[in-house]
Amino acid sequence: MSDSTGEIKASSTKVCVTGASGFIAAHIVKQLLDAGYHVKATVRSEASRYPYLTSLDGAAERLEFAQASLQDNGAFDDIVADCDVVMHTASPYIVNVKDPQKDLVDPAVQGTTNVLESCAKSARVKRVVLTSSMAAITDEASNETTFSENNWNTKSDLKRNPYYYSKTLAERSAWDFIEKKKPGFDLVVINPFMVIGPSLGPGLNESNKIFADIMSGAYPTLMSVTWGIVDVRDVAKAHVLAMETSNASGRYLVSNETMTMTQVVNHLNSIGYSHYKLPKINLATPFGDKVMKLLSYTQPKGSGSYMRSHIGKDMRYDNSKVKQELGIEFIPAKESIKAAVEDLLKWNHLKSKKAS
Repeated sequence: MSDSTGEIKASSTKVCVTGASGFIAAHIVKQLLDAGYHVKATVRSEASRYPYLTSLDGAAERLEFAQASLQDNGAFDDIVADCDVVMHTASPYIVNVKDPQKDLVDPAVQGTTNVLESCAKSARVKRVVLTSSMAAITDEASNETTFSENNWNTKSDLKRNPYYYSKTLAERSAWDFIEKKKPGFDLVVINPFMVIGPSLGPGLNESNKIFADIMSGAYPTLMSVTWGIVDVRDVAKAHVLAMETSNASGRYLVSNETMTMTQVVNHLNSIGYSHYKLPKINLATPFGDKVMKLLSYTQPKGSGSYMRSHIGKDMRYDNSKVKQELGIEFIPAKESIKAAVEDLLKWNHLKSKKAS
């Protein structure tokens, strides 16, 4: 895996990426192949269903596929046995579900534990890079707190922001596993915020969907919400750097700039999308905050609890650790927004309209 200097040699390193068809994972696979690594991608169906992966440069020579179910004990034993690094990205991302325990918590926690158990059985795995989330750091914005890797989400449960709860429990289970089992590998965790940008595959991820909704009239009003925006290509890069940086450790909050909904809409107007159904009614005011919080109780549970814990609050965080320790340089948020919208149009998730 590494030479005498401790640096990883791509040509002799095999990396397993779980949930490889996902939004972030596909970019991780691409960047690993571009760097010369051998990649084993776990997916739920035959490789032929993922042409956006099989057609990547280097895929024919250095990409192999394996099918596995996250909740099947031992399903990853043989898969990770010949891998040096495992990047565990697979986890459900659904805001509104009927049964949060069954649909979110169980797959997230059991999947993480199963993958780590398999890694512990391998004499070759030396590092696991886990995709967690800002959701495991906090489930609410705050006008007082500047969030960092030292913070943990302690407020979510099955009723309040259940998706956030699932991400928190999954990451907690990973750190508990390391502490109790003391396996032969170390753990590094990536905690991204709102991940947007170009998609390698045709699927619509939840964060890009927000822009599709904003531009198609699903949000008629401007709300007082703030997002921490990070490009999917930078999140993938953070995973690769977390693998390649020998002294990488702990958690890495991966997010670039914060933008309010008003700033996002103003930017969309300025780059030529004013003819879409962008929100025009301004409820990003103290009075509007009260109205929107009342309206939140008419929304699906997941969306409603998100609105109540974020509307009217700022979002501050410290991303200095990932910049200093991994040396990452972020793509500007406005570029990521432009790329996300172009991607929505490319995959027909947003109907193309000519300006009048």
